[in-house]
Amino acid sequence: MITKVIIPAAGFGTRFLPQTKAMPKEMLPVVDKPVIQYVVEEAVASGIRDVVIVTGAQKRAIEDHFDKSPDLERYLKERGQDKELEEIERIAQLANFIYLRQKGNLYGNAIPVLTAEPAVGNEDFAVLWGDEFIWAEPPRLAQMIEVYRKYQGAVISAVRIETEDNLSRYGIADLEPVKDPIRDKISNGVSKIKKIVEKPLPSEAPSNLATHGAYILPPAIFEIIKNLKPGRSGEIWLVDAINELIKSGYPVYACEIKNAKYYDTGNKLEYLKTVVEFALRHPDFNDEFRNYLKDLKL
Repeated sequence: MITKVIIPAAGFGTRFLPQTKAMPKEMLPVVDKPVIQYVVEEAVASGIRDVVIVTGAQKRAIEDHFDKSPDLERYLKERGQDKELEEIERIAQLANFIYLRQKGNLYGNAIPVLTAEPAVGNEDFAVLWGDEFIWAEPPRLAQMIEVYRKYQGAVISAVRIETEDNLSRYGIADLEPVKDPIRDKISNGVSKIKKIVEKPLPSEAPSNLATHGAYILPPAIFEIIKNLKPGRSGEIWLVDAINELIKSGYPVYACEIKNAKYYDTGNKLEYLKTVVEFALRHPDFNDEFRNYLKDLKL
């Protein structure tokens, strides 16, 4: 049973400077909700109880967001703002939150995962990045947990890349088919990963299946990370640790996420697209916002 998720949120967010000088990029709002809240809500909807957020300098706002706020709650109650009060109280009760501060002078996206080892212990666990999310039904992580239960191995979320030129933006999986253990026939949507090739040239890509965004991993990954040598840009990368996990004989599966759309809010243009799309869905003002966009005569 997967009950813990690690959410790395220790990066500087340099793409969004100067906005992220004092505010975490994970707290950038998508209309009226920060990015990281979408990530946490996906985890909770998938059965996660313990949310381990690994932070760095200038990240206190994340802790404050998921904490109780007695003064604000009292203020909202006195003003009769029951809807807002209910939402603020709900956020603080989403999960059991654990915060760890990333330390040291090592960089790379595997380091916050290793930092969370004391909170995870000897359990299999999930990893979700704090500055991107996937809108899916059922939730992406819930789909992955189902694959984890069925195949008993590590699981990585995956999406098909339709445009060949985009293959060099992702880690592309070298795959082999697997049988569904229940139906005893080749699985549709689940493959065994032989290797992940990071950002290959289109001509060298082993498939068009990109692995990114969410992981279910065994505690053995921690020791692998500790022994990794710095890779690309002199940093310690989770994909390198996963490739070593595969070499050790541990089964790692790609789970193609169904009924999903990916939102990369760590990129300025994609972030703006996300805000516009969610504003067009917002029940309080979607029609007014749609009319505003039409009036711009773009």
